[in-house]
Amino acid sequence: MTDRHHPVRHRARLAGLILALWGAAWPVAQAQGLRLSPNMALRAGPTTPVDADFIVALVNAEPVTNHEVRQATQRLGQQLQQRGVQLPPAEQLAQQALDQLVSEKALVQHAVEIGVRVDDAALLQAEQSVAAQNSLSVEAFRSRLKTEGIDQTAFREDLRRQILMQRLREREVGRVQVSESDIDDALRALQATASREPAVNLGHVLVQVPESASEAQVRSLEARAREAAERARAGDDFAAIARTYSDASEGATGGEFGMRPYSRLPELFVQSTRNLAVGQVAGPIRSPAGFHVLKVVGRQDGDSANARVLQTRASHILLRTGPQLSEAQAVERLASLRQQLQSGQSTFETLAREHSQDGSARQGGDLGWAEPGMFVPEFEQVMNALKPGEVSEPVVSRFGVHLIRVDQRRERQLATQEQRELIRGQLRERRAEEALQSLVQDVRGRAYVEFRDPPRP
Repeated sequence: MTDRHHPVRHRARLAGLILALWGAAWPVAQAQGLRLSPNMALRAGPTTPVDADFIVALVNAEPVTNHEVRQATQRLGQQLQQRGVQLPPAEQLAQQALDQLVSEKALVQHAVEIGVRVDDAALLQAEQSVAAQNSLSVEAFRSRLKTEGIDQTAFREDLRRQILMQRLREREVGRVQVSESDIDDALRALQATASREPAVNLGHVLVQVPESASEAQVRSLEARAREAAERARAGDDFAAIARTYSDASEGATGGEFGMRPYSRLPELFVQSTRNLAVGQVAGPIRSPAGFHVLKVVGRQDGDSANARVLQTRASHILLRTGPQLSEAQAVERLASLRQQLQSGQSTFETLAREHSQDGSARQGGDLGWAEPGMFVPEFEQVMNALKPGEVSEPVVSRFGVHLIRVDQRRERQLATQEQRELIRGQLRERRAEEALQSLVQDVRGRAYVEFRDPPRP
C-alpha cells in the first residue's frame, strides 16, 4: 500500500478530545473507500428497550439523549479498559462521553452548513459495502438487521453521519499546503543542528581475555563471545545480552556507547562496522583486551545529503471497532487468529485476505516498505519492537485492532528529492493536526449548547 491516506499511515498525533473525535467518529473510513467491520450489525443482538429516556443537552437545538450518552459511555469505558487505562468515576466517564457527543453533533451540523453532502448513491454504496463484508446481499442484510432488532433508518443515518465526518476531515486536510520554501527552511534547520562529522551509536560487548590466559581459556572466552554474537544476530535484546556477557563498563547499562563521531571510536571498531547497516552485528573481533561484539544501533551522517533511513516492511490484519464490535471482541478474535498462526493451521496472508478490513487484505496484509513516522505512533511503536518474522499480540490503534508481522528491515540512503518529500509529508501532517484541532475548537466554541438534566446510568 502506498496511499498517503492509508489509515495506519496517518501520522496525525491528536490528543484529548480531538483524538477521541477524529479517531472514533468514522471507524468506516479507509484509503480505498468506506468499509465497516464484518458482522458489524450481526453482533448487535436485539436492541434493549430504553425506559424513560430524556434530553440531556441541546446542541444548536438538536437533542442529546440519555440513551445516547449511556451507549457512548459504555463504548468509551471499553476503549479505556482495553488500553489499560484506569476508569474514572462513573459520573466523570459519562461527562466525558457527553462532551464527545456534543462536539460530534456540532461537527456534523457544521459539515451540513458548509455544504458537505452525502447523497443516496453514496449511502447505498456504503450499505452495499457493509452487506458484502457480511457475505450478504443488500436485501438479505436489511432483513438481518430487522431480525436482530436494529432499526434500518437509524442504521443508515449512522452511516450518513460517519461519511459526513470523513468528508469534513478530508476537506480540512486537503486545504493544508506545504510550499517549497517551507521545505527549504526545514532542511536548513536540520543542517544547522546536524553534526558535520559522521557519527554512529554502537552496542558493545567485551569478553575480556587476561594477559596470562591459557589457550584453553582463550578458546572458552571466544566461545562465550560467539554465543553473545549469535544471540545478537538472532535479534535478542542487546541490552540484556550486554548485561549478561560484557565485561566492559557500559555493559551494566545496556552496552551502548551513544552517538559518537568516528574520530572518538577505536579504529578497529570503525573498520569493523563502517559497511554495516543499522541493526547488523560484527564479531567476535579480537583485540589486546579480548573479544568484542558490536551492533550498529544507529547512524548520523554529518552531511544531510547522505541521510539514511531504516525501513521496515510489515503486514497487518485490521479489525475496525465501533458500536457493534468492541475492542474487547476484536482483541479476542485476533488472539484466536494468532493462535492459528502459531499452530500452523493457516498463514498470515490467508488470514489477512479472509479477515482484514483494510485495503491491504488483497495483498495478504502487506503494507509495503515504510519509513519512520509513516504509521501512527501506537502502531509503529509495537512494529519497531518486533523482530523479522514475529507476529505481535493484538494491538489497539485509533483505527481499530491489529495483528502486526514484521517481514523485513533494510537501511537505505535517501536521495535529495526523497528527503524533500519526507519533510513535505511531515510538515503536512503536522499542519493537518493543527487544522483539525483548530476546527474542533472553533466549531464547539460557536455552537449553542444547553445542558439540561445530568445523564443517568
